Amino acid sequence: MQKCKNTQFVSHIDCPGGGQVWVDGTTLYIGHMSSPSGTTIVDVSDPRNPRKLTTVELPPGWHSHKVRVKDGIMVVNHEKLGQSGDPAFGGGLAIYDVTKPATPKLISKWVTAGRGVHRYDFDGRYAYISPTAEGYVGNIAMILDLADPAKPEEVGRWWIPGQWKAGGEPYPWDDWVTPRCHHPMRMGNRLYVSYWHHGFFILDIEDMARPKLVSSLNTSPAFPHPTHTCLPIPQPLMGRNVMVVADEDVAKLWPAAPSFAWVYDITEERLPIPISTIRVPGIDLDGSPQPPMTGCHQPSERFRGTIIPFAWFANGLRLFDIADPFAPQEVGHFIPDTPVGADRPSSNDVTIDDRGLIYLVDRINGVDIIETNLF
Repeated sequence: MQKCKNTQFVSHIDCPGGGQVWVDGTTLYIGHMSSPSGTTIVDVSDPRNPRKLTTVELPPGWHSHKVRVKDGIMVVNHEKLGQSGDPAFGGGLAIYDVTKPATPKLISKWVTAGRGVHRYDFDGRYAYISPTAEGYVGNIAMILDLADPAKPEEVGRWWIPGQWKAGGEPYPWDDWVTPRCHHPMRMGNRLYVSYWHHGFFILDIEDMARPKLVSSLNTSPAFPHPTHTCLPIPQPLMGRNVMVVADEDVAKLWPAAPSFAWVYDITEERLPIPISTIRVPGIDLDGSPQPPMTGCHQPSERFRGTIIPFAWFANGLRLFDIADPFAPQEVGHFIPDTPVGADRPSSNDVTIDDRGLIYLVDRINGVDIIETNLF
């Protein structure tokens, strides 16, 4: 049974489990985790009666579990699932015209070597992506220019020294986890880049062709969860510049208590300092190991004011107010029904629209539309 605090259920969209949700105007875009693993497009102009418009299909063995839309352009990732996908399809980034969302038209596909693109940010012109690339170990950070969406062009790339195997760089991680850029997020002339078990990196992209390292920090192995998302906050809080960093409750280096999110003071960005944590009350009582996907997954990349929605895996939607970044407070939640055949929910992503409606996607059980009086 659903559990709510300062939230109210509006409707449910029954579709295959999702990786990411994004709303543009009154159109919802859902990227799917596994088969059928393409992109579902839904009209949510009446949120109590959502209406499926179409689905963009993918061949078996590949998924496009991420989706972003801006100014009539939809970008979805193509990433290989395991070893079964036909290599002729190829990983990369597919670019669509969705000025008419019911009839998306493929404009082009930017193809990369290896498994493909995992996650990215997109501002309408530039895509900040995490592809595998020829000659590199693991995923790297890359910037694509989509000024002409029919001819995407690489602008710049960045990697941790040691990843460029073809360039003869010595590889220093034989006793550690392979480096893997998870996804970059842009604010101003900075990229805030999560790098899995290698922590996060702040990059200066004033010159996009030559990103420069500003600073970095890694909480592994002291905390055994991978760094998933770096979310810079656009306005100062309590006179400080702040970044929220979510650790994902998967791929633990050893059995551990559920992951959580950190709040970093980046006022002096050359020295990021953790000043608080964001934790769901009652989940971790004594630090004992718990099953993966009990704790944090990721924050919404869109939020209102100082209230940030989080997808918290088995513990649903959590709303945290970080007005005081030294003492974040949970102010609401929504725990969805457990999907049929599962033993608990698996809330994977969350976003909001211009009306303040919240969209929460489950890895198994589609999307819940939720409203709140907090925005």
